Amino acid sequence: MRESETYTEAAKDSNWCAAMDEEMWARDANDTWDLVDPAQHYKPIGWKWVYKMKYNINGSVNRYKVRLMAKGYAQTHDIDYDETFVVVAKMTTVCVVLADVATRGWHLLRIRVYNDCIHTIPWTV
Repeated sequence: MRESETYTEAAKDSNWCAAMDEEMWARDANDTWDLVDPAQHYKPIGWKWVYKMKYNINGSVNRYKVRLMAKGYAQTHDIDYDETFVVVAKMTTVCVVLADVATRGWHLLRIRVYNDCIHTIPWTV
C-alpha cells in the first residue's frame, strides 16, 4: 500500500474514498465554509486533496488521513496575497501560554483533534 498522489488514483480505493467523505462531513458539520458567488474581478483560489497514511508502531496502517487544502501559491500579490487560509498559532501566543502554565505550576496536555473527537495526551519533555 502507498499514499495516493492524485484524486483520480485515490478515488479507486475505498479507504481513501471513506477518508475523503469523512473530511467533507467534518467540514459541513463544523460549518467550515459557506458557498458564495465569487466577487467580480477575483479568481477563486483552487484546492487539492492531500493524502497521508498514518501507521501504528508495528507498521500496520492506523488510518488514512485526507485534507482538502487551498492552493495558496496561486494567490496574486496585492490582491489576495495577505489572506490566510489555515488556522495557525503565533509563536508569541504559544510562549505566553507556556510561561503562564509554568508560573502557575499547572500540568500541560497536548490536544490532538481529529474531525469528530479530541484526544488529550500528557505532555512529556
